[in-house]
Amino acid sequence: MKNIKIKFNSPVVLTFAAICFGALLLSYLTGGFTNTLLFSVYRSSPASPFFYLRLIGHIFGHANWSHFFNNMLYILILGPMLEEKYGAKNMIVIIALTGIATGLVSLLFFSNQLLLGASGVVFAFILLASITSVKDGGIPLTFLLVAVIYIGGQIVDGLTVQDDVSNLTHIVGGLVGAGCGMALNGIKYK
Repeated sequence: MKNIKIKFNSPVVLTFAAICFGALLLSYLTGGFTNTLLFSVYRSSPASPFFYLRLIGHIFGHANWSHFFNNMLYILILGPMLEEKYGAKNMIVIIALTGIATGLVSLLFFSNQLLLGASGVVFAFILLASITSVKDGGIPLTFLLVAVIYIGGQIVDGLTVQDDVSNLTHIVGGLVGAGCGMALNGIKYK
């Protein structure tokens, strides 16, 4: 037991989780003020510098502990494997692209709603993970099944369930992950 060391094995994913944890703590300490100011995206003036900060900052904010734990569970399970395969820089790009894409979709289609949370990143990671076993440029059947199950489930939920979950941004996150996975694995449409 003396030789066991704890390794900081996945710097991007662990840093992302730590920022999300810090954002949640700040939200609790400020009665939600920091979530509204920094860690959620909603229709506001593009003249404000906070508008652009929130466009990506919303992926760090979470409504409560349950929301945070559910997202972090997936991120901490899938993220290290993805970071090992694709590298830290690519993971930063994927997370940022997901944040911007889901933020823009929320602004365009849900002008009266506030969006926060890493669910889009979770869906990006799920679809990205399912496409990691590419061989000879083919698309894995597991990827297609995961895409149908997760994206199909989000479409059904979006049409039938009335809740505060932004199913469209989950789909967008999944599409970002799938697109990045195809690009990084050299999959071309024929």
